[in-house]
Amino acid sequence: MVTEHVQTFLFLVCTLVGVVAVGFLIFNETKRKSAVGRFSLEAENSGSVSFFELIDKKLPAVAGGSETIAKKFYIAGFYDFKYANLYMPLKYLVLLAGGAGIYWLSTWKGLESLTVIAFVCGWLVFSIIVPDAILDSRAKALQAKVSGQLPYLLDLMAVCVQTGMTIESSLGYLAKEMAGFDKHLAHLLNKTNDRARVVGLTTALDELYEQIPSNEMRSFVMTLKQSLQYGTSIYQVLTTLAADIREVKMLEIEEKIGKLAAKMSVPLILFIMVPIVILIAAPGIMRMMSGV
Repeated sequence: MVTEHVQTFLFLVCTLVGVVAVGFLIFNETKRKSAVGRFSLEAENSGSVSFFELIDKKLPAVAGGSETIAKKFYIAGFYDFKYANLYMPLKYLVLLAGGAGIYWLSTWKGLESLTVIAFVCGWLVFSIIVPDAILDSRAKALQAKVSGQLPYLLDLMAVCVQTGMTIESSLGYLAKEMAGFDKHLAHLLNKTNDRARVVGLTTALDELYEQIPSNEMRSFVMTLKQSLQYGTSIYQVLTTLAADIREVKMLEIEEKIGKLAAKMSVPLILFIMVPIVILIAAPGIMRMMSGV
């Protein structure tokens, strides 16, 4: 009887984890889209959409859009990955293979139906959500890395602009020079420079921010766009922006260091204070129970 309750509980937990994970992915995608929309990068998509269009946009894994999957690999740093179209078939093939393995194991071991359902739900959550979660985590790590290297790019661009180079020529020059320093940043600059020749620098900068939607990249893109629009001097602005980004990064590090004391109090309470309380109170409680 207890085993059946445990199996039912595991089944409910797996189902709840799957629902929460899918909701979390939808929330992150909606938040990213709204941030890009506020920056006027996708104003053409601001109209009302139907429920099925929303599902197609927010759940590309269900819709199976190969372009969306290729874009996810590109944002995660796999720039020359040619097998993005095999991602969804392989994912569902692994899902079916795992389901078949669970069914064979259930017939061999004679497992109960609730146990099989719990294993199937757990494998379903793992095989569908974990690969996308890995890609998203890699994309976030790449975004943080590029944003952290941005002050060095700003200093070098300020030097290039001070020597008389234009913004377009400085981007092309730095795309070559940054290859040995950070290949991801060099690739982004090279792509921005190539796109600027086709659609213009303003649109290319908007696409750059769409790929790296961080606060640092937004400030960088807005600075360049304002300089292009109003023709203002950009050297002092770039150096000031680089100093501000470094100061913000330092404040974030200090904030993390300040949180360490509160985080260290948790193991202190669990592994030191609680055992000490038990060791102090246990003899008295044992005497009281023996006296009763």
